[in-house]
Amino acid sequence: MIETPVQQVRTSQAFNLFSYVNFAVAAAMMSGGIYFMEAGFAAKGFYAMAALMLVSSTVGITKALRDKEESDRLHNRLEEARTERLLAEVSQAR
Repeated sequence: MIETPVQQVRTSQAFNLFSYVNFAVAAAMMSGGIYFMEAGFAAKGFYAMAALMLVSSTVGITKALRDKEESDRLHNRLEEARTERLLAEVSQAR
């Protein structure tokens, strides 16, 4: 049976740093925008809660998509192993 190596997708350290800096800048801009907005305290609180909920839901969606991708990858590897085993059994029977 031929083993196929599992490819792990890894991001570079520069991309990770860019992502963290990008998030920090966006969070600072959103916070500053809410703080300096000419609106009442209740409106500012509403926008702040909406921004936090947006960030948390984005993290949740990202995790769900990653988990689905990993599950599909594992399922495909199992199907490949079953197919190879079946082909090996058929070729031995001949």
